Amino acid sequence: MLALLPVNIHLAIQSLNRNRMRSLLTMLGIIIGIAAVLTMIALGTGARASVEDEVGSAGTKLIFVKAGNYTRGGESVGIAAGLGAARTLMPADAEAIAGEVAGIRAISPRVSARTTISSGEARSFARVQGVGPDFAKAYSWTFSNGRMFGDGGEEAVIGRVLADRLFGTGAAAVGKQVEARGATFHIVGVIPGESEDQGEELFVPWRALQSRLGGSHIEAIVIAAEKAGEASRMGDDIKALLRRRHGLSPGSSNQSYLGAQGGGSARPDDFTVETQAAQALTKGLYTPAAAFALANLPKLDEVTLEEMASTLDRASDTMTALLASIAGVSLIVGGIGIMNIMLVSVTERTREIGLRVATGARSADVAMQFLVEAVMLSLIGGLIGLALGLLSSRLIGWSLGWPVEVSFGAIMLAIGISLLVGLVFGIYPARRASLFDPIDALRSE
Repeated sequence: MLALLPVNIHLAIQSLNRNRMRSLLTMLGIIIGIAAVLTMIALGTGARASVEDEVGSAGTKLIFVKAGNYTRGGESVGIAAGLGAARTLMPADAEAIAGEVAGIRAISPRVSARTTISSGEARSFARVQGVGPDFAKAYSWTFSNGRMFGDGGEEAVIGRVLADRLFGTGAAAVGKQVEARGATFHIVGVIPGESEDQGEELFVPWRALQSRLGGSHIEAIVIAAEKAGEASRMGDDIKALLRRRHGLSPGSSNQSYLGAQGGGSARPDDFTVETQAAQALTKGLYTPAAAFALANLPKLDEVTLEEMASTLDRASDTMTALLASIAGVSLIVGGIGIMNIMLVSVTERTREIGLRVATGARSADVAMQFLVEAVMLSLIGGLIGLALGLLSSRLIGWSLGWPVEVSFGAIMLAIGISLLVGLVFGIYPARRASLFDPIDALRSE
């Protein structure tokens, strides 16, 4: 029977080719169903990644390491205040954190200065931030125009509000030049500026600004965690690493957030580590209240992680159920269409069946011929649907700004579903053809 498989495939293609329009209309349900399955998988993955990036940009994943250590009112709760200096962080500290702390998604040194920024006759007094390329990734920037700059050179990214002041509109900023701190920078990107005051700032490579400021230290390090809920753990790891690097005695990792800044009986930190969640939680609070609130910050991070994961799972399940129902209905309709057209084909080819049986073909051979034809009909429809699904997922992902990903496993799943539909809905017509009596079949008109 398997030896006749190539012959049956050839006969099936010939049969489908004789009635091209009928075959195409029969395939339509399979085409729509497979395209929906592939689009569902691609957009589901992209939507989840997009939501995770949006949640990350809200601050649950950001950690700030700042030079110096000052805790206002810390003496009242046994926290040393005013210790450390503002020149205690070095570029090597950022490199050490990137190499030794697990779970980092993006990391960028930062230096800054307030200065006059000019372009021709237009001038504005604003802040210039020197950052690394990963700064855009940490804040999940989406550029309205242009791109992020590289690690070196004299390129810059400008906030939309500042671009409007200097150039009249942000769209005109890309390709223009600005002067700041005696250096000329070429604008390569414009950001919307929806995060804090970033819309009113100019961002340049940190090494370029550091050389203009005449120092070797950095002001801060901005770090983005891979997963929400890891910020507090990473903050403790960073703190222990920097204390070792700066020659300070190790502090206890079980201390409260602000208590650790004092270092207990050991030498106090000459740096400050805090998460953006901690900044929001303690904004406007005096030190004792802030210390009390932050004592349970790890638990807050755990709740945030659980809530985010639950929200993402619910959204993903809803989208999957919606698209799966559309795909399922299309596949069932397509399968019924295949079964219907195969029954019609069996009726039309009754004499052919009788002739084959009369010349020695077995019932199993007849069944295999029609089953292969049904599977080929479904498979060709599945391949067309696969191509349409890949195209539609790319187009929808591009229009929504979502990342889309179609894995090899998803492609094989789509092909497997199309084969299964042809097999399931082709069994009954094939069995009916195999049960024809050859005498009755040859008599039919």
